[in-house]
Amino acid sequence: MPTYTGRRDARFVTVRRGGALEDAEHRQLASWAADCAERVLPLFERECLGDDRPRRAIEQARAWARGEITMTEAREAAYAAHAAAREARGAAREAARAAGHAVATAHMADHELGAAAYALRAILAATGPDDGEAALRRERDWQRANLPEEIRELVLDDQRLRNKKLWSLFEEG
Repeated sequence: MPTYTGRRDARFVTVRRGGALEDAEHRQLASWAADCAERVLPLFERECLGDDRPRRAIEQARAWARGEITMTEAREAAYAAHAAAREARGAAREAARAAGHAVATAHMADHELGAAAYALRAILAATGPDDGEAALRRERDWQRANLPEEIRELVLDDQRLRNKKLWSLFEEG
């Protein structure tokens, strides 16, 4: 099993760029990341009425996964969602970051884990200290249960490798 070195994991680099990732799996990573981000989107929308940048980012992630927009268009949506995050606080900020990472998966496939991690951070920020661990566990279980079989082992291994870098959110508490 590979170990995390801080360098780009070739499994998340497309075959066109010398890596191992096929287009179909890359698109599944973006779709799954969008699903993770969408679950926490209401935490942003309740706090930032009328700001549709994170919602648009999630829509663009799905559009890219369907082949309807370019990677450059997806990247612009990521910038917009991250700008929304900088203007928000608490759970809303984390939810916007999840959306930004979801659509950024089009540009760099390993952003898939950022979408999942920021969604988990949004859940923690939205729950009280007594309920945080249970809510985190439920959301992490949902994320894992909804991984497409074709990318399941890749994502679970990525969680193991980058868990400490991503606030240890993927380990069982």
